Amino acid sequence: MAFKAPFFSYEDLRRIAESFLTQYLPGREIPVPIERIIDLQLGMDIVPMPGLGNFDTVAFLSHDLNEICIDEFVCNHRPNRYRFSLAHELGHRMLHAETFRQFKFSNLESWKHIVTEVIPLDQYRYLEWHANSFAGLILVPDAELRQKFFDDVEKGQQSEIDFDEPATGAREVVEDHLADIFEVSSEVIHKRIEFDKLWHSE
Repeated sequence: MAFKAPFFSYEDLRRIAESFLTQYLPGREIPVPIERIIDLQLGMDIVPMPGLGNFDTVAFLSHDLNEICIDEFVCNHRPNRYRFSLAHELGHRMLHAETFRQFKFSNLESWKHIVTEVIPLDQYRYLEWHANSFAGLILVPDAELRQKFFDDVEKGQQSEIDFDEPATGAREVVEDHLADIFEVSSEVIHKRIEFDKLWHSE
C-alpha cells in the first residue's frame, strides 16, 4: 500500500505544541531552551556531524528516535538555525514516530533513499510542513508571541507609526525585533504572524 502521511491541521499542531510546552516548559521561559529540553528532559542525544550540510541536510532523526544528528557548522555558527533544526526534528519524533519506525534505516544515506524513492514527494512535503509548523509553534509560543507583538505595535502606534504603509518598513522592524527575542529567524516570526493573522487583529 502506498505511503500516506498522517493528517494534522495547523490547529491540531497548535494544540500538540501547547500540550508539549505545558509538560516540559511550565515556566514559559523565553527564548525556549530547546536544547536543554531535548537533552536533559527527553534524554535524546544531539550529535554534531562535520559536513552534513554537504548532503543537502541540516539535521536528521535516528530510526530509534533517540538521536538528532546535526551539521557541526550549524551547531557552532548558526544558532537560530540550530535551534529551529532541533525543534524540527523533535516535531518528527512527536508527530511521526510510527513513520520512522516502519522504515529501516541506519544512516543518512539510507534515510535519503527512503524520502526520495519510497515516500511520495507530496507526502514527504506534508511531513516536513508538520515538523516546520510544530517547530515554529514550540519556539514561538502563542501567548508570548501575542503579548510581545501587541506591545511592539502599541509602542509604534504611540509614535504614530503607520504599520499599514509598506514603505515605512515598520512591520519588518517588529518582526526582526521579535526574532531577536525568541531567537529564531525573521521568517519564522513572519510565518507565525501570518498564520495567526496578527496584523489583521491589532
